[in-house]
Amino acid sequence: MNYSVDSFTPNRRSFLKTGALAAGGLALPNILRAAHHENSSHNGTLNIACIGVGGKGRSDSAAAAMYGNIVAVCDIDLQDRAARSLKDYPNAKRFTDYRVMFDKMGKEIDAVTISVPDHSHFPAAMYAMALGKHVFVQKPLANTIWECRQLLLAARKYGVTTQMGIQGHTFEGQRLLKEWTEAGVIGRPESVRYWTNRPIWPQDEKLKFKTAQKPDHINWNVWKGTTAREQPYSPSLHPFAWRASWDYGCGAMGDIGCHLIDAAFWAFDLDIPNRVEAEMSTPFSDTVAPSNSVIRYQFDSAKGKKLKKPFEFLWSDGGLKPKRPDGLPEGQELDRQFGQLIYGTKGQIYSAGGYCESLRLFPEKEMQRARDAKPEKKYARVKGGPVKEWIDCIHAGTQPGANFEYASRLTEVVLLGNLAVRLGKPIEWDSKNLKVKGIPEADAMIKREYRKGWEFEEIKA
Repeated sequence: MNYSVDSFTPNRRSFLKTGALAAGGLALPNILRAAHHENSSHNGTLNIACIGVGGKGRSDSAAAAMYGNIVAVCDIDLQDRAARSLKDYPNAKRFTDYRVMFDKMGKEIDAVTISVPDHSHFPAAMYAMALGKHVFVQKPLANTIWECRQLLLAARKYGVTTQMGIQGHTFEGQRLLKEWTEAGVIGRPESVRYWTNRPIWPQDEKLKFKTAQKPDHINWNVWKGTTAREQPYSPSLHPFAWRASWDYGCGAMGDIGCHLIDAAFWAFDLDIPNRVEAEMSTPFSDTVAPSNSVIRYQFDSAKGKKLKKPFEFLWSDGGLKPKRPDGLPEGQELDRQFGQLIYGTKGQIYSAGGYCESLRLFPEKEMQRARDAKPEKKYARVKGGPVKEWIDCIHAGTQPGANFEYASRLTEVVLLGNLAVRLGKPIEWDSKNLKVKGIPEADAMIKREYRKGWEFEEIKA
């Protein structure tokens, strides 16, 4: 059965029981204090609901289906890319509004995958966690720093198993990087140079999101979600070009930043950077991100201890690639799409691709020295990708590697880069209080204005 656009009015009483206020016939998250039912050590096959099943949602739902029952699918557009996924789950109930789905099927769902535009990660995950559902959320965790912190606090409050979708965090390469560097194969790590060809979609100050007559089958109200800026239906936003928008996406940094930055941030146990500066960006607007930027991060501490020398990340996007370093094997060029160079006092590591899946030590003698040293395999390997790790942890009552404790911090790092670009000046960051020192105009970028009826009660630390 389909519960499509405006075809079902949530039961007001059932939402009041879980703490969400109903207004105008729709259950809305003005105050969310839902009761948490205990299912973190579920022993049977999980019943899984999938929010967003087109695009990346297709592979996420397919992965979830390997280890659980897909009992519900929700997508604001069931006739576009999502249509392919619907054929795979003929017995799953269908919705275009996840609030309706939770109201109708809340007791039948154990876990939820969320693979929708960045701005909708937060409300969908907050609903799910408040109802005691385990959540898998695609990267980035959210598209504002305040929402990342709120998702972390909600995960603690409701005690569910959480995971952000970054494939590389389950790969062998990340563990090798940590083991190699802890064994001293490049000396003391000092900096990382990142690059990507993103954006590969239209993105610059001249971009306008053209409007059109909304097709009847698209639930544009749910697509707009929490964002207060009024946006008529736009085929240039749905289904993909939303990534260019500050309101709905996070630009190039949001698309690739969590993937690339993950490895070194985890391997070197870095804390949140204290200083971030956009050294260059092409023109952008208050609604659209730039086509190119160069961003420098400075980390003064790791594991809560001050470093003798600040650690640096240098990021560039829009195809701005670093010069080929001396020491790479003859004939090898830097990957055009994305990659990272990790610099230490005694050597360097080159990782082509976005997920730390291929590591190369150079100069070449360092690669041979690492082979001879055979650093101990200290860190447990993960069998399968991030969805399987998440589901295994649900059954075990544990947390996967990219749980919200970690993912909120990683995404905060990524979003600080965008914040520096938008402010156009170096920022000194107070992570505890979510404040840019001396720049009060940053507050509106750290926490968005919420559309009426989509506000959430703040969870205090």
